[in-house]
Amino acid sequence: MRISFSLALLCALFVSACTDAPSAPMPTYFAEETPSNLSEWGQVTIEDRALALGADVAPYDLNTALFTDYAHKLRTIWMPEGVAATYKEETVFDFPVGAVITKTFYYPQAASGLADEVALTEISGELFDGAHLPLKRVKLIETRVLVNRAEGWEALSYRWNKEQTDATLLKTGDILPLTLVSADGAKEPFNYIVPNVNQCASCHATDSNTREIWPIGPKARHLNRDFDYPHGANNQLAHLQTVGYLTGVPGVDTAPKNAAWDDASAGIEALARSYLDINCSHCHSPVGPADTSGLFLEPHTIGPNLGLCKLPIAAGAGTGNRFWGIKPGDPEGSILWYRLNNTKPDVMMPEIGRSTIHDEGVALIAAWISQMDGECE
Repeated sequence: MRISFSLALLCALFVSACTDAPSAPMPTYFAEETPSNLSEWGQVTIEDRALALGADVAPYDLNTALFTDYAHKLRTIWMPEGVAATYKEETVFDFPVGAVITKTFYYPQAASGLADEVALTEISGELFDGAHLPLKRVKLIETRVLVNRAEGWEALSYRWNKEQTDATLLKTGDILPLTLVSADGAKEPFNYIVPNVNQCASCHATDSNTREIWPIGPKARHLNRDFDYPHGANNQLAHLQTVGYLTGVPGVDTAPKNAAWDDASAGIEALARSYLDINCSHCHSPVGPADTSGLFLEPHTIGPNLGLCKLPIAAGAGTGNRFWGIKPGDPEGSILWYRLNNTKPDVMMPEIGRSTIHDEGVALIAAWISQMDGECE
């Protein structure tokens, strides 16, 4: 149960007076105004060289996350006092006006310490601990804000400054030259793209009929997992209901749950379908922006709509002269594999959101296609 603003303020003042410890900022919902600085939202703050959460801001993670050039992501949800989202089994939760969702993109810095070099692998002990993200070895890139206003959801991008003290609103997007450095020292230069307003809408406008912007990640099947909160591990759906942010949650054992794409204990089918779901199905669904393709990559899709022996609707560079969306037993002969394993603008899928190839994800889809039986005629 969330405490009221006045009580929270009194508690914060009392703690500050006794210990001089900094208090968490109070998050703010802006019904019309769009702040120039991320700090004005109060969702996250820089405290003692660490990224910390605002008061009552709830962190969360996904079973399988959308790939963005190997960036790490800190996700949060906050709502004004007295309102909550309504649980939905298959679709995005029904969030109230005033809800604010953020996603902060960051990288561990490479051992070289150079500003434009980032580590491809996690650095133990330097990532989010449930309350703080220490900045000693971490480079903040951007924070994206989704705010649900009376007229609907609005997507905003904030770019972190070089001093890592605040982030500034970007309406036109940005391009950041970075270099990924792997554990063996191999380097891969790439351009990290901070999206502009239209690019945000191209992914988050998940219904081609209404073109309304919606969140993508906050669905039961993505959130049904444990999270290491400061007070201990707990299921995220249960936790969101406990803190008053979600109503109508069934038993977590009965709620849908996607596999973690790198969980070797899950079957290859579950892993691949989870990966395609989060990376592709917000466009590739019967109502998504890619509905005319006839390729639907939601978890329940079967048969030709999944791409099995499916001819492309339109030929061109995107097919790589391949005939089938998925050719059983032959990943390199499949259009799906070809487009995931590409960075050419007129070929790659997803169309935006990455400048590099997710080698591990491509390998997963290749393994999934390789074990399929059947012939395309």
